[in-house]
Amino acid sequence: MPRHHHFVRTGIAALTAAAAALGLAACGSSSGATASVSGSAISSQRCAENRAAGQITYLSGYQYQSSASILEYVAASKLGYFSDLCLNVRLEAGSGDTAQETKLLASGKASIAAVAEQDLIQARANGIDITGISSYSDAGLDILMTNSDITSLTQLDGKVVGDKGYVPAAVRAMLVKAGVNWSSLQIVKEGYDPTVLPRHQSGLEALTGFVSNEPNQLENAGDKVTVWQPVDYGIPSSLGAMAVNPAFAAAHPTAVQDLLRAALHAYSYCTSSQAHGAECVGYAANLSGPTYDTKLNEQIWNTETKTVTDNPTPGQPLGGIDSKNVTALVDMLHQFSIIPASVTSTQAASWFDDSYIKADYSGDTLVWPAP
Repeated sequence: MPRHHHFVRTGIAALTAAAAALGLAACGSSSGATASVSGSAISSQRCAENRAAGQITYLSGYQYQSSASILEYVAASKLGYFSDLCLNVRLEAGSGDTAQETKLLASGKASIAAVAEQDLIQARANGIDITGISSYSDAGLDILMTNSDITSLTQLDGKVVGDKGYVPAAVRAMLVKAGVNWSSLQIVKEGYDPTVLPRHQSGLEALTGFVSNEPNQLENAGDKVTVWQPVDYGIPSSLGAMAVNPAFAAAHPTAVQDLLRAALHAYSYCTSSQAHGAECVGYAANLSGPTYDTKLNEQIWNTETKTVTDNPTPGQPLGGIDSKNVTALVDMLHQFSIIPASVTSTQAASWFDDSYIKADYSGDTLVWPAP
């Protein structure tokens, strides 16, 4: 049975009434920058502290795709939640190049960004100074797809497996744990067209991908594949994780708390109904332009939020960091020599700070607006 987090869900009528009573500001502009920061929903002291942060740059993981860690930040801007908390947030679309984006974050060119926990550990191991501050789930997006005739992963022994340049650590760990003879696999680079799998191009029997993307594309095209998720094999990962520039966080702790708070409030809104989800995807579509695939992006949002719901972070409210997952990720990255053996789980734990997310909750209930 799926397990669910509990936090405040505010209906449209209640939001409207609250806005009328408190005189909340209108939402930000459609250009990607939140122009208004009236902040009448919070105390004047906290408003002043948040205003002192100046313009805050949010960097997405990949364009304005409707993924967890992206769509709720777009929605928080468009629904005026950042403005309500006196935050002047500028949205920037990331390229999907994690190495480049972690460097932008460390340099201060971005203030907060979507960075998977495993990617943060690798970045810190390489001397890139960023801090993890939240994560939605220990499940991840990386998956393996096979044609329907593969009913056991061990059937892949000696077969051709396609990837996008590398096999994600979580997928490799799943294959090894399932008993696949890794050295027997023929790994080939296949790019981003998932139809190569059902077409058996290059003799493919399996292809890496993202749980919310390629399977939905193939289903829409009428192709049937089997999806293998590392989480089902107890392999660690992360979904919806966020990182921050440490200097910015140290100077403006309430701003970091309230960035997460507004995003969580928007996540609640965007997941509260199918109509709200479509509305939020519409905000991302408006930022992205006419080529944005609204149908696919609604599927991406629904798939990722279901993954979060089905795989909540143990013992944590939404956004809470699981220290045991960090340890498991370090072990997995050591297993494949992705990080130096000198990096310890204790050291890696110091690269994450859950104090900001803890400040956003009373028990398991998100506090809205800020105290």
